[in-house]
Amino acid sequence: MISAIANLSKDVRQYMLVTFNYWNFTVTDGALRMLVVLHFHQLGYSSLQIASLFLFYEFFGVVTNLIGGWLGAKLGLNRTMNIGLAMQVGALLMLAVPSAYLTVPWVMLAQALSGIAKDLNKMSAKSAIKTLVPGEQQGALYKWIAILTGSKNALKGAGFFIGGLLLAVVGFKGAVLAMAALLAMVLTLSLALLEKDMGKAKNKIKFKQIFSKSSSINILSAARMFLFGARDVWFVVALPIYLSQVFDWDHTMVGGFLALWVIAYGFVQGIAPKITGKAKGAVPDGRAAMGWAGLLSLITLGVALGVQFNWQPELTIVVGLLVFGAVFAVNSSLHSYLIVSYAKDDGVSLDVGFYYMANAMGRLIGTVLSGLVYQYAGLAACLWVSVAFLVVTTIISIRLPAHSGIKTV
Repeated sequence: MISAIANLSKDVRQYMLVTFNYWNFTVTDGALRMLVVLHFHQLGYSSLQIASLFLFYEFFGVVTNLIGGWLGAKLGLNRTMNIGLAMQVGALLMLAVPSAYLTVPWVMLAQALSGIAKDLNKMSAKSAIKTLVPGEQQGALYKWIAILTGSKNALKGAGFFIGGLLLAVVGFKGAVLAMAALLAMVLTLSLALLEKDMGKAKNKIKFKQIFSKSSSINILSAARMFLFGARDVWFVVALPIYLSQVFDWDHTMVGGFLALWVIAYGFVQGIAPKITGKAKGAVPDGRAAMGWAGLLSLITLGVALGVQFNWQPELTIVVGLLVFGAVFAVNSSLHSYLIVSYAKDDGVSLDVGFYYMANAMGRLIGTVLSGLVYQYAGLAACLWVSVAFLVVTTIISIRLPAHSGIKTV
């Protein structure tokens, strides 16, 4: 096994290490989110209070993506990835304090640290692939981005299940300590093996360059913001609490369903190139992104109507949201490919960071609305907000550039 890895090219070995780091981080990120939602719901927190615990997580994700791209271009992606791993270890250890110290401000601070860590890690991983795949191989780029993104979400789903399971088996403190130990080992390996100066810009990068001057990237970023807001407005806080309150599911069942949802979502992301027609010899463009966003709008409309009129709500939610997840996965994978394709080769993390800043802004808006709208109007209202956001995503996507049929390699 070790000799087989040693025989691989340097770029492939670096890709494997970046992916390994990203995978392990993602499991802990998904588990931590489920731990916080279920643990604090168990303690009697309202949906709005639970949403507030993630406020700094999402807000600092916005800031991190904006500045992190500049840091990645200036310092190198290996350093930003390792900083992210170290910060997540710190965030987990902050949550391992005695229960009396787990106040709302303390948890929000730990979540802020985790949000910074998550987006440094994600930006570094996505940007690193651009540096490892030759620019003319757009088909290969789409494939590797889809594999990385899909596997990440499958593992995040596994993290949801692991979070619910760990909470039931070893409790909140035991769970965060176990995850901190795992990531500390991953960080040690990364510090030893990850290539120095990966993704570091050849030209001097000015701080003002954190704002993208590319109209294509600006349009795609706006579409991404509403796309992820449309998901998180029902998924982050409203759905886990709804499943627990209305359907009376226990922690393991809630974590298991959300895990299944995200794993299936990640699987579809991984095969998105086949679904969108890569086999026909061309990679997707802005027209494809618009079409898939429109389809997702219609699916969400159907789920919202079913919940609004209480038509077999358990069947509607379970099946409807699995279909939503599959189509959302294609949308997300298309976006992930398009941003890396649009990004400049030199200082790629600047463009990717700006784009994921918009992604984080969408998550922030969705998270706040998830708690607020659910508390005052219920799950159906959350889904109607999701429909509105997806219609906006579709309209914005009309302006994404179309190509004349770039061939795959």
